[in-house]
Amino acid sequence: MQPITVYWRPNVPNPAKVIITLEELGIPYIGKFVEHADLKQPAFEAINTNGRVPAIEDPNTGITLWESGAIVNYLIENYDTEHKISYITAPEKYHTLQWQHFQCTGQGPYWGQLAWFQLFHHEPLESAKKRYVDEAIRIVKVLDKALEGRDWLVGDKITYADLAFVSWGSSLPLFLSDREEWNIEDHLNFKRWNDSILGRASVKKALSLAKEEDVKG
Repeated sequence: MQPITVYWRPNVPNPAKVIITLEELGIPYIGKFVEHADLKQPAFEAINTNGRVPAIEDPNTGITLWESGAIVNYLIENYDTEHKISYITAPEKYHTLQWQHFQCTGQGPYWGQLAWFQLFHHEPLESAKKRYVDEAIRIVKVLDKALEGRDWLVGDKITYADLAFVSWGSSLPLFLSDREEWNIEDHLNFKRWNDSILGRASVKKALSLAKEEDVKG
């Protein structure tokens, strides 16, 4: 099997989701770092019209693909033949997809806006901060409730849905440490689950990668 090329940047949650999946499945890959200034240039836009990372090129199938959720689904369908982090049975298969969609449409966008207004916006806008702090905590509450009495979101094993949340989840202290609304001890099911995922070798590797490293697996 030839290595899959992954276009990525460090400390960005969506590329981490792809690398975690590749690591979990033992798929060989080579990471190509893309400078921020090159994302909107024709050379990279020929790979991803949206000019964002991640994107992949799979020489085994000839497929070029972007959007992290689509990439993860592609990797699962084509390479998780032993169903290590997925299900083929109903309803588990569809519940896993349900949680992945919740991550892509809920956690990712809301927590991305939280990061922007907490860390990067050129002026302090408390109303915007409050809006996205509240949404971030709401999502944590949904996960905390779903994890009552269970280790994983679906079935009896970790799946790609659980893994999809962790790259954003690892950043919560950075986003919320100064907010009086936030106390992780109010969400112990979430904390236990998130800490468990953070302890996995695949996650540790994906979240520790730096630009200078020769990224491969």
